[in-house]
Amino acid sequence: MRDHRRDGVPRGNLPLELDSFVGRGAQLAELARTLDSARLVTVTGTGGVGKSRLAARAAARRSPRDGVWRVQLAPVRDEEFVDYAVVEALGLTDHTTRLPRETLFAHLAERELLLVLDGVEHLVDACAALVTDLLGRAPGLSVLAVGRRPLEVPGERRIPLPPLGPEEAVELLTVRAGQRNVTYGYDADLDEDHGEVRELCRRLDGIPLAIELAAGRLGALSPAQVLQRLDDRFRLLTGGDRAALPRHRTLRTAIGWSHELCTARERLLWARLSVFAGPFDLEAAEYVCSGEELPADDVLDVLSALLDQSVLAREETSAGVRYRMLDTVRAYGADWLAAAGDAHRLRRRHRDWYVGLATWCELEWFSPRQGEVAARVDAELPNLRSALEHCLSEPDGAHLGQYLAGSLWFHWVGCGRLSEGRRWLEQAVRLDAEPTAGDQSRLKALWVLAHVAILQGDTVPALAALQECREEAERSANPTAVAYAEHRTGCLALVTDDARRAERLLRSALRRYRDIGELNSNVLMCQVELAMTRAFQGDLREAVRLSADVRQVCEDHGERWARGYALYVLAYAAWSDGDPVHARALLADCLGGAHRFRDQLGSVLAVELLALVTLAEGDATEAAVLQGAAGRMWPSVGLPLFGSAHYNAPHELCEAAAREQLGDERYEDCVRHGARLGRREAVSRALRRPGGAVSLPGPRPAGRRSAAGSQTPKPAASPTHRGGETAG
Repeated sequence: MRDHRRDGVPRGNLPLELDSFVGRGAQLAELARTLDSARLVTVTGTGGVGKSRLAARAAARRSPRDGVWRVQLAPVRDEEFVDYAVVEALGLTDHTTRLPRETLFAHLAERELLLVLDGVEHLVDACAALVTDLLGRAPGLSVLAVGRRPLEVPGERRIPLPPLGPEEAVELLTVRAGQRNVTYGYDADLDEDHGEVRELCRRLDGIPLAIELAAGRLGALSPAQVLQRLDDRFRLLTGGDRAALPRHRTLRTAIGWSHELCTARERLLWARLSVFAGPFDLEAAEYVCSGEELPADDVLDVLSALLDQSVLAREETSAGVRYRMLDTVRAYGADWLAAAGDAHRLRRRHRDWYVGLATWCELEWFSPRQGEVAARVDAELPNLRSALEHCLSEPDGAHLGQYLAGSLWFHWVGCGRLSEGRRWLEQAVRLDAEPTAGDQSRLKALWVLAHVAILQGDTVPALAALQECREEAERSANPTAVAYAEHRTGCLALVTDDARRAERLLRSALRRYRDIGELNSNVLMCQVELAMTRAFQGDLREAVRLSADVRQVCEDHGERWARGYALYVLAYAAWSDGDPVHARALLADCLGGAHRFRDQLGSVLAVELLALVTLAEGDATEAAVLQGAAGRMWPSVGLPLFGSAHYNAPHELCEAAAREQLGDERYEDCVRHGARLGRREAVSRALRRPGGAVSLPGPRPAGRRSAAGSQTPKPAASPTHRGGETAG
């Protein structure tokens, strides 16, 4: 990704150009002029004409204060997910029950940025409504839409993109063929075949995707041979009237021609790969697409051939190498898959792979690979959504859908996707009004739904889901579900200020976890929550003992997420003991991890406590700035819930002392300054040590202790994990 930065803060997510940009000088200039004078510009044109590439090139040349952000809409199939896709692209996190559009209103209201909506044609109504609302609420926002159809909203300026001119088309074919010569060994000089090259580009109507596909064949065929084969197909489909050939048919003909030149196994893999909703890796392709006609061991060779022919593209991501198809190419393969009568079977195989992936990721979340798991699920989200859709649309898919939605709890809760998770969980639970006795999938979906609702501050539906889960779990003698229901009920009591009841329920849940041998991030969070209840009741010694034990277990297993909350409790105790240096070290570790996981609750709690630590270090001005930054973050968490007497105590203490030192006017000025900071800016500022530089600490290898850790009391044996009596 192109990472525009100001003061170390990212200012966009435009993809880096992996190959040269050819031609389009006039269109680039026109688009730049139009973007200077209009807030909504739509680039339209036929599939494969180069709209996305042109828009990305033009957008990269702009420098609005808050950056350029691209939203890829091709993988989005449901109009309800358009808003979520924009929220995700902007890197926003919202734990509340607010609709994603409200989150966008709040984020964009005072920002100056360019939003690129790429691939709007299949979601025109939803995109038009969103753009109209956003432009009306955010005066600093501009939108560059890309699609085969305009949005048809007031104020829209349209830039229809024609195919390449003759010289540009020849240049593109020559450049791309030259790039492939190194790999594929075609040594002919294209200048000697200039007539055939020009004619080939004319037959392809100057459509860049068609030219790219033709260039992929120049590793094996001469321009004259390519032209002859293409000419035969054009005549077949158009009755010989090439001059009247519509451009959309030209593209489909070019894709079909490339399809015919593929071997039988290449065509088969092309069709089967069309079931992927987004980028995929080799292992997924080998499982989903293999069969009697195409053994798994042969998938790599066939996939490589499709890559050579530009049917597939390869890209590097934070989760490793991925492959993707352009939407037009995928649609062609999907037609062939449907015609073969194999679409349903392949979608089920696709579903099964991603259910298995979610199962693996849930297990690996409690391991040193936690960061890798977070990146993997982020990369696979379009395909996981497709699998969820398939489960929930199948007559017999309710239980599997409940299992999949529940197994992704760590992603919904730990990686800042509460709103989307709740949508899937509610759909899954509604599908099965009469569960079978002891149905583990439904019970899991219920307690995960309750957990999500609790974190959103929506207590009534959370309590209803927990009651249903507990009653059914007891009726079916399911001890695991009983433990989770009791744990989450205790969590609900904790965040609603009933610390005594919370302690009773959490201790009981820990005993149940111990009895069934359960150990994972949820169990450790239960012990952290118990530590919080003790801290809120004034027993810091017990709170430290419980949290230090969690910290040690986390470091033994490489767990980072629950560890961050344990560090928060330890930091609070260190501050209470008059040791701001130790408290800051613990909070820096806590905040860095929460920010990487997009855990908004963990982030804002740490920033609030860092403000209090900063005050203790003698800097009331910076403390007030951090309070303002936290104040901007709280609405994304749920201020009515977590702004309770216990969670809000650090804020109130800090505010009272800072106001006294600075005076009301100066304090409010500092708070307003902090409130203008974005999420990453706020985190960077909070992590700036006195007199030092900003840093976002990276993860340390599992099992290693920080220097600050040596100041923490030695962890006691935990009954939950080591047979003692701490949690009981």
